[in-house]
Amino acid sequence: MNGKIEIEKTSQKFLGKMKKKTTIGLIQTKVSDSPIKNIENSVKKIKEAARKKAKIICLPELFLSPYFCQTENHSKFKLAEKIPGPITSLYCKLAKELSVVLMISLFEKKTSGFYHNTSIVINEIGKIISKYRKMHIPDDPGYYEKFYFSPGDLGFKSVKTKYGKIGSLVCWDQWFPEAARLTALKGAEILFYPTAIGWHPKEKRKFGNSQLEAWITMQRSHAIANGVFVAAINRTGLEKIKNKKIQFWGNSIIIDPNGNIIKQAKSNKEEIMICNIDLKKIETARQHWPFLRDRRIDYYKGLLKNPEDE
Repeated sequence: MNGKIEIEKTSQKFLGKMKKKTTIGLIQTKVSDSPIKNIENSVKKIKEAARKKAKIICLPELFLSPYFCQTENHSKFKLAEKIPGPITSLYCKLAKELSVVLMISLFEKKTSGFYHNTSIVINEIGKIISKYRKMHIPDDPGYYEKFYFSPGDLGFKSVKTKYGKIGSLVCWDQWFPEAARLTALKGAEILFYPTAIGWHPKEKRKFGNSQLEAWITMQRSHAIANGVFVAAINRTGLEKIKNKKIQFWGNSIIIDPNGNIIKQAKSNKEEIMICNIDLKKIETARQHWPFLRDRRIDYYKGLLKNPEDE
């Protein structure tokens, strides 16, 4: 009898592994000038995503304020806060209340004079279980992030949650194949990219379509090359700071390990995107496209050099 019970337990564990599924929720938001309104909007949408059975919920990059990096302004450093702090405490309580995993992007004050663009993972019991600091920091017209953020110093991260192994990268990181590869090699099954990306209105007519398509192509390539799911969460709406404008292009997107787009938001409105994820597809994709197996890491030392270096 004991032997039969043991077999049944083993079978149940095996079947449990085979039925590896989860549900993610991406919250594409418009951002107002009021931090209070942004918090209220995010909390309302997180609760709605949870009601729709989302278990891992992610919001866009720096969603608590307008994208202040359009200009260089020392007064904006007052937006930063310590982690943990009052804001993280609020979302930790919410995660525990809803029994969900929350991925939150924040302007972190590490210490006096050192600031980071940081993504945290809060588990279903309200505990911060991972902190990732954006590694690649842009310095382009309208995206003056080097003025505000130090490059990340915690490396690339994968964290095991009740609902799957996840890795968080942030916006500009999503253009770098090395970041996706290293996060996947650490075990992440879903790469999340909280994002704030859009068009300069004067460029949209000429370059807008090609810029958006390039962004989508890169996300699909990360999924294919690493055999993982990719979820990119953008904000939407036109944001103005002084005489600067960015039209954030929305199009939050979820991609499977074969590079198929399985869900995509519109460009110009808020959305709560719920998607059921079958994590078994990762193993299937890697069996048929064994890119990780066939890497030649013994010949990749050149990746540690810049172009023209000897």
